Amino acid sequence: MPGTADARSLWFLNGHVTIHLAMAENAGGISITEHLLPGNFGPPYHVHPDEDETFYVLDGEFRFKLADRVSTAKAGDVVHLPRGVPHGFKVTSPSGGRCLVISTGGFENMLRSGSVVADAVRLPDPVVPTPEMQAQLAKICAENGIELLGPPID
Repeated sequence: MPGTADARSLWFLNGHVTIHLAMAENAGGISITEHLLPGNFGPPYHVHPDEDETFYVLDGEFRFKLADRVSTAKAGDVVHLPRGVPHGFKVTSPSGGRCLVISTGGFENMLRSGSVVADAVRLPDPVVPTPEMQAQLAKICAENGIELLGPPID
């Protein structure tokens, strides 16, 4: 199997990521990734000082927190998370959710660094993160310009 630097199908945390457009494939450095996520999934609250993220929800329902503002998004909705503003999200639909994330900067590299190559487009076996896994994620995020600020949002 190819390493994560070349792979398009990845398991990241408890979700599956498909890289549809890699940063290296276009002059603008745009990355388009599709995320298949289990219900109740949420990354740590964080900030990207140097890159914007735009989510296009394909399936399910998500709660987003952008600084002090909380909103809900469902299939067909777009949520823009500007650089420098702390944010997080949570999949609120019990059956999970699916979204596209359009970004530039370190996000794609962080995904690749923290992933393993997936053998299929499906959710990986769920894992409860250990303190060591959380520390490793914080290190990978810091190396790619993402600062973790706290636990996932409620």
